[in-house]
Amino acid sequence: MNVQAYDLRDDDRRPPVDDLTGIVQRGLRLKPKRLPSWLFYDERGSRLFETICEQPEYYLTRCEVALMARHAADMADVLGEEVRLVEYGSGNAVKTRMLLQHLHAPVAYVPVEISPEPLRRCMRDLAEHFPGLTVQPHLGDFTRPLRLPIPPRASRRTVVYFPGSTIGNFETREAAELLRKMRNEMGDGGGILIGADLKKDAATIEAAYNDRAGVTAEFTLNMLVRLNREIGSDFDLGAFRHRAHYNTMAGRIETFLVSTREQRVRVGRLQVPFGMEEAMQVEYSCKYSHEDFDALAGKAGLEVARAWTDPEAMFAVYYLVRAGSLRH
Repeated sequence: MNVQAYDLRDDDRRPPVDDLTGIVQRGLRLKPKRLPSWLFYDERGSRLFETICEQPEYYLTRCEVALMARHAADMADVLGEEVRLVEYGSGNAVKTRMLLQHLHAPVAYVPVEISPEPLRRCMRDLAEHFPGLTVQPHLGDFTRPLRLPIPPRASRRTVVYFPGSTIGNFETREAAELLRKMRNEMGDGGGILIGADLKKDAATIEAAYNDRAGVTAEFTLNMLVRLNREIGSDFDLGAFRHRAHYNTMAGRIETFLVSTREQRVRVGRLQVPFGMEEAMQVEYSCKYSHEDFDALAGKAGLEVARAWTDPEAMFAVYYLVRAGSLRH
């Protein structure tokens, strides 16, 4: 594997302490209180999320892997030859391997990851499975403008790959903004290959975010562990609990950290009061119908060229192109 040199420094993956403190303080001044979900993903959080994906209740990964096993070859045919594949949030790249096995003469693979250790593991794994592949790792936040590395040779198209259901963690306006950002990065002839969790019965969805082993609860609370360590706040982990429920009207899981007593938390110079049972919102996970996703793509100047689902029709992967390009 040809890996371009990149210095994977831990301090590249997060804002300076003063910036992080300000972000948290602003979120805690909101009514209701809210913290951004990217705070989950320090090194421990990334490991815990991989463990969540292995829980029996967490159908999303299982269904997406089944989808890729059935349709990855067809996806590769749709993408065509000499593609540069840019993946947002590469993680352990299990589904990526399934796609790379079928891609026709890919020019390069660019994994974009906010946490250095998952990126290192991804590179090691790909070196074993694809020794001839050019990998250009990029450590950073995919929601911010990216300076993508120059590919080793010209590609026929750039395809942004966004597996999992991470697009669902963004509200509609933010999701459309992120899709517009992808549209700019893919260029005129490019595309976006993106996963999305489909709407289904509420009990199945809620169970996935409240696993019996308590891994998701530990993952949620780890946000407070990270803040205590990185900015010196004094959240009492024993005074908060995880809560996730499916809002049927909004079509999304809403995850909160709930204060189990009246308390005050110090964040920098700010003393933040919490009431008994006060809920602090930390994540949304939107679910879609095919019509919902068509509409979201349209808000970003994109349209669905192809769609694939797993055998149980629980999960979908869409291939998006610039709006109007299918009619040319």
